[in-house]
Amino acid sequence: MDALHTQHDTAVLGTGAGGDYVLTVKASQKSSYAQLKALPWASIPTVTRTDRGHGRRATRTVKVVDVPAWVEFTAASQVARLRRTVTRKGRRTVEIVYLITSADARTAPPALLATWVQSHWEIENRLHRVRDVTFDEDRSRIRTGNAPRVMAGLRNTAITLLRLDGHHNIAAALRHHARNTDQPINLLLTA
Repeated sequence: MDALHTQHDTAVLGTGAGGDYVLTVKASQKSSYAQLKALPWASIPTVTRTDRGHGRRATRTVKVVDVPAWVEFTAASQVARLRRTVTRKGRRTVEIVYLITSADARTAPPALLATWVQSHWEIENRLHRVRDVTFDEDRSRIRTGNAPRVMAGLRNTAITLLRLDGHHNIAAALRHHARNTDQPINLLLTA
């Protein structure tokens, strides 16, 4: 889950329902981030994976260690450092995040943990980014009653229908449909 959800209550909900959690700790969470950053990461083995596609190369390096005793987080079993290095058009960006998970080393070895985190970002990119960027949802002026929830449902339905129709680029699909109809769907959904 995103850093927003890195809270004890979220961990209790996840483990209480019989599941495991993987929570992200970013630099905005100063004390937890500093504690995790201070671990002896240089001496911990690395698992690296590089993917190419969409005009970029992404290398993910993950290091995982059993949770230190001083990390007081509900049901925490492992902590990890994930370094993402993305190169696009000759420009390289690096992001380091730390993870806390309730999954033990047998359930989530480093490579699987990295896959779980990447899967989360795929969801983020396939839905949330489309809602934020393509539909400009954050600037919607619909704020009262059930209307925001209804509009979110309509946007999700439009995204789902376009994906079922074989579209990968939702913005391009909306432009295509806007040119070929009298009432563009994107005007309705960005209201």
